Amino acid sequence: MLAFVTAAVPVVAQQGRPASGAGDIAAVQRHLQSLSTLTADFSQTDRGGRVLTGVLTLKQPGRIRFQYARGVPLLIVAEGGALTFIDYQVRQVQRWPIRNSPLGVLLDPSRNLARFARVVPGPPGVVSVEARDPAHPEYGRITLILARRPDAPAGLTLQGWVALDSQNNRTTVRLSGHRYGAPVSDGAFRWTDPRRGSPRS
Repeated sequence: MLAFVTAAVPVVAQQGRPASGAGDIAAVQRHLQSLSTLTADFSQTDRGGRVLTGVLTLKQPGRIRFQYARGVPLLIVAEGGALTFIDYQVRQVQRWPIRNSPLGVLLDPSRNLARFARVVPGPPGVVSVEARDPAHPEYGRITLILARRPDAPAGLTLQGWVALDSQNNRTTVRLSGHRYGAPVSDGAFRWTDPRRGSPRS
């Protein structure tokens, strides 16, 4: 499943970082701040090579939903300051503070990325930004991958991310079919608690 890491504290700056690093981080910050809503198809690959697909829905501030394809009894929803993982097959619900997850980078664009992220080398036309907490290696790290596109918000589009947990288990999420600014109801982030069978929001 999605690996969870923190993105709430500064990281140590990498020596020899390219001079464009600060400008790229500022561009990523502008991109995240310019998003109001985003809907995209996603493909998630775990360490064993298993691939799951579905639809991602994001609404600022602080809401995201990973709706997996039919037949996959999983759901991930962020709302109310918490990230919730629901497994309907075993009727299990787990919750984490959004601030301690990689999705906190996406869902709180008011944060100053320069304080806790750095640009990592990538191919031309791609901006890769890594966030991690050196004080808590158990949280792992996440690398956001964005492509330069003049027609996208702030000239960038989020292609996905790679998350590594403390055991170096890798989860890769790829996005496609981006749709920006479309109306998204708050009801899109409600979910049914399998322990009670009642809607939650």
